[in-house]
Amino acid sequence: MGRYYYLILRKLFWFARVIWKMRRMATDKKETEENAYEYLRSVVEVMKKTTRTRTEVYGLENLPKEGGYVMYPNHQGKYDAYSIVTVHEKPCTVIMDKAKSYDLFINQVIDLINGKRLDKEDVRQSFGIISEVAEEVKQGRRYIIFPEGEYDQNKKNALWDYKAGCFKVSTKSKTPVVPVVLIDSYKAWNSNCFGTVTTQVHFLEPILYDEYKDMKTHQIAAIVKERIQEKINEVS
Repeated sequence: MGRYYYLILRKLFWFARVIWKMRRMATDKKETEENAYEYLRSVVEVMKKTTRTRTEVYGLENLPKEGGYVMYPNHQGKYDAYSIVTVHEKPCTVIMDKAKSYDLFINQVIDLINGKRLDKEDVRQSFGIISEVAEEVKQGRRYIIFPEGEYDQNKKNALWDYKAGCFKVSTKSKTPVVPVVLIDSYKAWNSNCFGTVTTQVHFLEPILYDEYKDMKTHQIAAIVKERIQEKINEVS
């Protein structure tokens, strides 16, 4: 059945209440970004407790103190973005594949934190979303973008190729690139093990605009992937 579906069945009525509240908060113009984000974090804590998931965080001191930035993590499973949210105190949001963003609960989460839906089949729409997000990051918002695009829990802590295009958000906004390493995140909600699971989130030193301004996006992607792989090798 898997840990994620166990979670849904175990907390079915709770999920119904959460979804209702998320919908209400997302449509309330008086609701602040901070309140919405804190509510999501409280929801994730319940989900973690139900699935006996612990997340250790390292490198919080590496996160920029001011301004917007983009976090680029490796991708392993359903828990990935939530694992970052649960340890990242300041509000952040995510770009997600439009085709998968309308699933029940995920749909409400995206609306709650004003995430973006990117249509991989529509080049014009994708370019528009990248430009829109870049402007928001320039104005101080913080985003999570998965350069691998998709995940397969069977690859575990291995990495897939990084898509260079997503780094255009950083080159356009001229803001810090923050590599993020997720360790054993696939075990949280994608595995069939029902014991306690411990995952890790490592925020690496940011790559500042002055360091990458003369690079092509594929070069930035290669550097981020290399640093993430180094940390995985170190921890594993």
